[in-house]
Amino acid sequence: MGSEIRHYRAARILVSDQWLTDGVLSVDPNGTITAITPYQPKQHSVIIDLGERWLLPGLIDSHVHGAVGCDVMDATHDSLNTMSEFFATQGVTGFVATTVTAPVQAIQDALQQIGKSRQRGVDGAELLGAYLEGPYFTPKNRGAHPTEWFRELDLAELDSWDSYADHQLTTVALAPEKSGAIKAIKYLKKQGIKVMLGHSDASFDQVQEALDAGADGIVHCYNGMRGLHHRDPGVVGAGLCHPNSYVEMIADGHHVHPTAIDIAHRCCGDRLILITDAMRATHMPDGQYQLGEYLVNVTDGVATTDTGGLAGSTLTLLQAVLNLSTWLKLPLEQAWLRASLTPAKSLSINNQYGTLEPGKQASMVALNPNHTIFKTWVNGNLVFDASHSHRQEAICI
Repeated sequence: MGSEIRHYRAARILVSDQWLTDGVLSVDPNGTITAITPYQPKQHSVIIDLGERWLLPGLIDSHVHGAVGCDVMDATHDSLNTMSEFFATQGVTGFVATTVTAPVQAIQDALQQIGKSRQRGVDGAELLGAYLEGPYFTPKNRGAHPTEWFRELDLAELDSWDSYADHQLTTVALAPEKSGAIKAIKYLKKQGIKVMLGHSDASFDQVQEALDAGADGIVHCYNGMRGLHHRDPGVVGAGLCHPNSYVEMIADGHHVHPTAIDIAHRCCGDRLILITDAMRATHMPDGQYQLGEYLVNVTDGVATTDTGGLAGSTLTLLQAVLNLSTWLKLPLEQAWLRASLTPAKSLSINNQYGTLEPGKQASMVALNPNHTIFKTWVNGNLVFDASHSHRQEAICI
């Protein structure tokens, strides 16, 4: 970054949850925000002027499998790095690399690579850790998770997953009706690992018990779970109403109807987390793509298995924010915080990320008036600049 404090002037800066008009955000050589103040010509004689653009906190995708032909299950640094570079073009400054149900060795390899790549560093959005989605699910709502690789919960095995990931395992998803689920939840929470509930046919009471035991929320709400019925609130009802439950949502218009998202948002408010659940077909042409152990078909950007079930998404987090804002008639900043502050809170990193405030890291984006990304910074370092991005995009083949 250099040795001097840098001052960025923007038409608007989202400071916490309020706009500052014609402001200056100052960043020290360590990438820490030192001040956010109104622009004063005499005080800010040397600035980086972003013109009519807005400065906002970087988006955080806390549940994503792949993009641009790459996937976490490729278990290569090149795939994770290419994903991170693409995410930065979409305003994402941090992501949690998410696995799928697969043979044990394939999961081990993916987790080991996540640990190595987090240590090595990637060139775009920051790799925040690993999300183990599966193999601890039940068959009825399996989605794109093959049942032949489902396993029973075992504390020693949970320890081994974290060890393979170099103790960078941030999240484990499981079905709360599985034997030993409550014991596993309590154990994982003691290790500082977040637990999400999904791909489950659990009853309302089972989910409530799991959330009371420390589980953090529900995986991609409405999808892969027992739905809401007036005599059986199911996984959805428990997740929406429990005060400690974060609720993941895929706002692509295919996984969930906008009105169902509105209902969830009215219940959850700032407990709703926008995710992508994106897979390798994101930003790629229609065709056939591998997702874990399945070959899935992508038509008009919708990924499905041979039986017609949804298999991840091709959504970007920026588009999810814009969709939420449009569908629910929310101010942009409110929708934006559901993809920056809320995931940061859920990952317990909101002391560093999620909002722009003095003392936090300058992981941020400059947004054009047409809601496209102009620049992206991660911890104060510029990782994407639309005005200088003329190289051919990397993809995984």
